[in-house]
Amino acid sequence: MKIAIINGPNLNLLGTREPEVYGSYTLKELEEMLKQAVSGKNVNLVFFQSNSEGEIVDFIHSMIGNADGIIINPGAYSHYSIAILDALRAFPGRVIEVHLSNVFRREEYRKRLLTAEAADAVIAGLGFESYLFALFYLMDSIQ
Repeated sequence: MKIAIINGPNLNLLGTREPEVYGSYTLKELEEMLKQAVSGKNVNLVFFQSNSEGEIVDFIHSMIGNADGIIINPGAYSHYSIAILDALRAFPGRVIEVHLSNVFRREEYRKRLLTAEAADAVIAGLGFESYLFALFYLMDSIQ
């Protein structure tokens, strides 16, 4: 099983950017936590982070036929990127959208998750555990 973990803009700054909202752990620490979660299992994780909408779209395209599922935190793109939405709709596998913070308790513009229209589920507000729940769900649901 192959699962792509995609992180959008500013997530490369985890640990330093608004730690009161996003926590104090880094993106590298998130990746290590997810690798440990699948240790000894027949699961291959592919990590990708970009601040560029087009690069995210290209990466999603590259996963068509090459991954069973996607976990994506589109960051700010989740609120307005039709390009990422369309790329996710083209992906034939399962898609879980995650957010570290509870976007529904934040600014009004963050409450609209356009890209979530292509997701099988959305997990928000649980910090890094949002990714773990998404990963465990995909591992259980993809056979």
